[in-house]
Amino acid sequence: MTHILKLVEYKKISSGNVFNFSTFFLYVLIWRSFEHCFAKGNQVKFKTVKKLSSVFPVSKLCKVMNVSRSAYYAWLKRPAKIITAEHLHMYRRAKVIFEQSRNSLGYRELKKRLCKEGFKVSEYGVKKLMAKLGLVVTQRVAYKVTTKRKHSDAVADNLLNQNFNPVDANQVWAGDVTYLRTGEGWMYLAIVMDLYSRRIVGWHIDKRMTTGSVSKAMM
Repeated sequence: MTHILKLVEYKKISSGNVFNFSTFFLYVLIWRSFEHCFAKGNQVKFKTVKKLSSVFPVSKLCKVMNVSRSAYYAWLKRPAKIITAEHLHMYRRAKVIFEQSRNSLGYRELKKRLCKEGFKVSEYGVKKLMAKLGLVVTQRVAYKVTTKRKHSDAVADNLLNQNFNPVDANQVWAGDVTYLRTGEGWMYLAIVMDLYSRRIVGWHIDKRMTTGSVSKAMM
């Protein structure tokens, strides 16, 4: 709304304070099409003026964008930034290294990797590089070990010898323990299954994972 009021103010004719509606709606058209540019920096505004300069007068575009014509023309005369072959190679390597890490490398670690390959770049430079290439770190959930074996415990004999296909029911039972998130917190579920019928013959749930849970599942 503020920008529309500015447009109205721009198009007041000093003699009679009367609107030139054709020109006013021209301003509104520009504003409606490029509203997002008003909140951006001058670089974006200058690019918008250049883009529309073949259709609208530069003076009017500069008024709408709230930039001076002298600043716009000075921006036009600036030489374009040229990316060297070395920088282009570094950008490509940075993207490959980042993707190989499954989007987990931060700017510090990425800087170390690039420097190790011979590139000269600072941490701030890597930050800008990551922003330019759209490299966003994805945090992975750390793996949590829930079972710790005591090496002093005796190892059970392998009676099945990898034969998990019994010929009759109740010849071989197998058990497992898993954890579930519930309204009361994490609970541990122990189950016992008959490998022939694939039927659950017993189960037990507890707040702690102990050998007693497996024994209770068999009762």
